[in-house]
Amino acid sequence: MRSIRNDLLVALLGAILVVMLLGGWATYRAARDEAGSIFDYQLQQIAMSLRDRTFFGSAEALAGDDSLDYVIRIWDRNGLSIYYSRPRQVLPTLTRLGFSTAETLEGEWRIFAIQYQGLTISVAQPMRVRQRLAADAAWRTLKPFVILLPVLGALIWFLVARGLRPLAQIAKAVEARTPDLLEPLRDPDVPEEVRPLVSSLNDLLARLKIALDSQRAFVADAAHELRTPLTALQLQTQLVERAVSEEERCVALNELKSGLQRASHAVQQLLTLARQEPGAAGFRFETVGLADLSRQVVTAHQRLAEERGIDLGLARFDETAQVRGDAEALRILLSNLVGNAVRYTPVGGQVDVSCGLTEAGPFLDVVDNGPGIPAAERERVFDRFYRRGEDVNIRTGAGLGLSIVRTIAQRHGAQVVLDDAPGGGLLARVVFSPMS
Repeated sequence: MRSIRNDLLVALLGAILVVMLLGGWATYRAARDEAGSIFDYQLQQIAMSLRDRTFFGSAEALAGDDSLDYVIRIWDRNGLSIYYSRPRQVLPTLTRLGFSTAETLEGEWRIFAIQYQGLTISVAQPMRVRQRLAADAAWRTLKPFVILLPVLGALIWFLVARGLRPLAQIAKAVEARTPDLLEPLRDPDVPEEVRPLVSSLNDLLARLKIALDSQRAFVADAAHELRTPLTALQLQTQLVERAVSEEERCVALNELKSGLQRASHAVQQLLTLARQEPGAAGFRFETVGLADLSRQVVTAHQRLAEERGIDLGLARFDETAQVRGDAEALRILLSNLVGNAVRYTPVGGQVDVSCGLTEAGPFLDVVDNGPGIPAAERERVFDRFYRRGEDVNIRTGAGLGLSIVRTIAQRHGAQVVLDDAPGGGLLARVVFSPMS
């Protein structure tokens, strides 16, 4: 498992080590250049100090101390070596005047040569001496940092742990939250960098609280709504048992059948609403033609419309109107709107279904000439189990149809608008976002 503390420790120590290496290399280069300047000056001074010397004897006899870093060699005007401080060193027999660098079997040498009264005086020094001194200078500079590197690592470990302490405190605070205690986290003392996390967690806790409250209310309302039809079913069953004539039994059985249909419808609506809730599985988006969808829903409701004497049909449609969505969910959405319109429109009324395109995006319209919905109640009718008035058609419903419509619309990024129909009644419009 990854650790932010370990990652920061490795990253910081690695960065420090890289900087130290770069600093060491820069120090080495600077020390080498500085040592080179100093040693070049010394080569020049040694060569110039030999101008007034007189050299006699063979070169072998004049060999110098092998412990010296410098090698001195002097030629006469004929090119014969008259002095060689270290004859066992292999250096170029000829060299140019001034400073030069020569490559030998023993490495590079720095050479300075001058001419004086027919003599050529050459002073040489191995480059490894300068490199060694430069490396020693660089090491002396970096040595304290290398020795203190473990201390620096421990200090970074402590500081990182201290800096991450607010995250640990937030983790404990979140762990202490329960479904019954979803209070927001306090953030006055947290660092500025952690504040967005606390804000996001508080937003999540608020949304979770709303969802849990909604779920509790839904379960309570569902239990209340199911208790009434189940109680009615029990009473109707008792009436069937107590019926003394065939006519009474038939009436009781019809009532029992109607009660079972209402209970089954309520349960089906509850299951449909649960399946359409955000996070529910089985939602598959595809391209859906609104014209085909409208024809299917209108055809499915023709029998119900005929039984109630309602003129149900497609008023206008656009074959190019398409949306990205789940076809079955959109069918349920439109079916609920059409079903409500057919049930609430008086006998002999009219229900028109339309689809098309506007600047706002594709839309579905369901228009009836029924009693409509007062403007003050148009937002409340989307609440679960909300019913208006005392109309028998309204009382037989579960009060979930429009709640399901809004839930499906929200999952599709659409808006549901209720308004007055042009000829009286209700206009229900679903406006979708334009397809990208």
